[in-house]
Amino acid sequence: MLKQRVITAIVLLAILLPALFYKTPEPFCAVALLLIAAGAWEWGRLNAFGQAGSLGFAAVCVGLCALAWYGGLLAKPLPFLWAAAGAAWVLAGGWLLRNGVAGWPRIPKLVRLSGGLAALLVAWLAVAQARVAGIDFLLSVLLLVWVADIFAYFAGRTLGGRFSKGKLAPSISPGKSWEGVWGGMAGVVVLAFAWVWLGRMGIGGGFWADSTLYSRLADRHGMAVMLLAVIFLAAMSVVGDLVESLIKRSAGVKDSSGLLPGHGGVLDRVDALLPTLPLAMMLVTF
Repeated sequence: MLKQRVITAIVLLAILLPALFYKTPEPFCAVALLLIAAGAWEWGRLNAFGQAGSLGFAAVCVGLCALAWYGGLLAKPLPFLWAAAGAAWVLAGGWLLRNGVAGWPRIPKLVRLSGGLAALLVAWLAVAQARVAGIDFLLSVLLLVWVADIFAYFAGRTLGGRFSKGKLAPSISPGKSWEGVWGGMAGVVVLAFAWVWLGRMGIGGGFWADSTLYSRLADRHGMAVMLLAVIFLAAMSVVGDLVESLIKRSAGVKDSSGLLPGHGGVLDRVDALLPTLPLAMMLVTF
């Protein structure tokens, strides 16, 4: 298992890193589109759409993304789209988690498929626009989710159950604890504060200061608002993770697919990013 994980990670990095650091955003946007297509295929399978139906669903998702790309949306400000997507994630995410695993199959399949299509399309638009905004900006958003996940894992392992009476969502993801959530939030606060401090001190050149999520929020709204924003994004990354776990548990599967040996499926790797990317774009747009 470890060997598979390492090999898969190396292959992914060999594809993603050259595309990410290429002088123009197009290669990265194309790679992201392929990943979103795979995620759409997995979404269809998780909702019992069948193999042919899932491939057709992925084709529709790719077609809509390509249409948005051709229409020039990657370079246009979309504040109302980000606001609508953010509100949908907050409200629908809370509703889904409140109703639990049993509530998912009661939602009409057309609504589930339409919601998944919208979430994937908006996530691709957000990551593409983030790359257009700059490599440093995109990395600052991705790093927030990664740090939240890493700190949550270690805080949950070391402190889980010591301060809270129950698990975070035992019927959806029994391994997650409230201590893990708090640890993830603490991690992103440290990350954001350190990032802004390094930028203002002039350490490491312009990478820390130029047009990152943290510098934009701190410069426009102050440190307090910036810290509240990153805590909110960390919380929504947990919502994305739990929603995908809820869907998998309803489908009776452990992973969204086996496309990434040792890692599960694409949705397993990007679930926390689905709400976080559009919400980050919303926060820096307004």
